[in-house]
Amino acid sequence: MNQSFTTFKLGSRTVNRLGYGAMQLAGPHVFGPPADRAGALAVLRAAVENGINHIDTSDFYGPHITNQLIREALHPYRDDLVITTKIGARRGADASWLAASSPDELRQAVHDNLRNLGLDVLDVVNLRVMIDPMQPAEGSIEEALTALAELQRQGLVREIGLSNVTAAQVAQGRGMCEIVCVQNHYNLVHRQDDALIDALAKDGIAYVPFFPLGGFSPLQSATLSAVSARLQAQPNQVALAWLLRRSPNILLIPGTSSLAHLRENIAAGSLVLPDDAVAELDRMAPR
Repeated sequence: MNQSFTTFKLGSRTVNRLGYGAMQLAGPHVFGPPADRAGALAVLRAAVENGINHIDTSDFYGPHITNQLIREALHPYRDDLVITTKIGARRGADASWLAASSPDELRQAVHDNLRNLGLDVLDVVNLRVMIDPMQPAEGSIEEALTALAELQRQGLVREIGLSNVTAAQVAQGRGMCEIVCVQNHYNLVHRQDDALIDALAKDGIAYVPFFPLGGFSPLQSATLSAVSARLQAQPNQVALAWLLRRSPNILLIPGTSSLAHLRENIAAGSLVLPDDAVAELDRMAPR
């Protein structure tokens, strides 16, 4: 079975488990315009033409750039396309990542996303928690999530997710409103969320790993290279296939600005990992 086009519920919508992340369509360091705008538009169109119906973005990518590219490439949107965005951060003039989680900032971010995507309502909005911009850190999310839930009540946001959060923050959020997904850093070697993924799966909540291929530091491993060579596949394909097999609630959003890499990522959904390869890959996680 082609795992990429098995499906899972993302709130009230059903999406293919292999989606697309738009972050890499912006310029270097996710800042400014792409060097090849036509190429970026072609990647977006090819993603949808090849069955991807879940695109992850944010108006702070660029800023504004990726949303504007998505609108130019794909609007009017197909009925089955789900666009997930994030709020809670902003970019400094030096390309730094800064918190922007006051109620006023969150309201502005929702309106910016609506305008740049050309939408009247956002399908899914993840609250990006910036207590520590680099990793989840404990602290209350009540004020920010209350503001986002109010935007949902106003009809500007259909469904709510959380990003860069701890298990305690997920529990706090679920006590305040329905949470349809959690988006955290997770891949073959960054597996702090193993228990959280399993708990969310039991409740039918999607888990969306960002940096599934290592992000700005691509996964490098002799084990991954050896398994990939044995299966006659690329390392990125094996890493994605492992994530698809890891849990049925995992939705992938690998990003690329390359048509060739997009095709490789989509093909990863057809890659069947033998049990011995899975066991070998599982041992890559730090103990």
